[in-house]
Amino acid sequence: MPTINQRAPDFEAKALHENKIKDVKLSDYREKWVVLFFYPGDFTFICPTELGELADNHQKFRELNTEILSVSTDSEFVHKAWYDISTMVKKIQYPMIADPTGKIAKSYGVYIWNEGVALRGTFIINPNGILKAFEIHDNSIGRNTEELLRKVQAAQYTESHNGEVCPASWKPGKETLKPGLDLVGKI
Repeated sequence: MPTINQRAPDFEAKALHENKIKDVKLSDYREKWVVLFFYPGDFTFICPTELGELADNHQKFRELNTEILSVSTDSEFVHKAWYDISTMVKKIQYPMIADPTGKIAKSYGVYIWNEGVALRGTFIINPNGILKAFEIHDNSIGRNTEELLRKVQAAQYTESHNGEVCPASWKPGKETLKPGLDLVGKI
């Protein structure tokens, strides 16, 4: 299982991207923030709603120097078939990574051994390859893209504003905190 503020496990895999099969490495995305977005499988129920919502907001992530990498244990060919027939999935412009052996999912601690699929895991990685945040859901619970955007913004803010922290539900432009003895017992 990866650890916060440690290097995220690197990987190399095939991906469907821009309607082509490509080789993708996490380390190719240094200099960018990365949202690594695991989901259980193509041709399922919640997954296209999440991936479609990410696709609808992909430009907002790009404006934050952030790339989305989705990962499932499907092959790149299954990704292609799903892309070709689903209007929701056809909107996707980010890489859809194939992890048919579960190697990537295992390295991130989201692999369900008796099912051969991944849990819904979301990992925020900074441009130096350091894991800044993650959450893992049961596969029956869909994720919220707006909250994911907010978390990326908060991670970026705290990284560029040394010593400041973002309180609950913080959004850009809102007040942050500077931890110190003067705040103890006053919040």
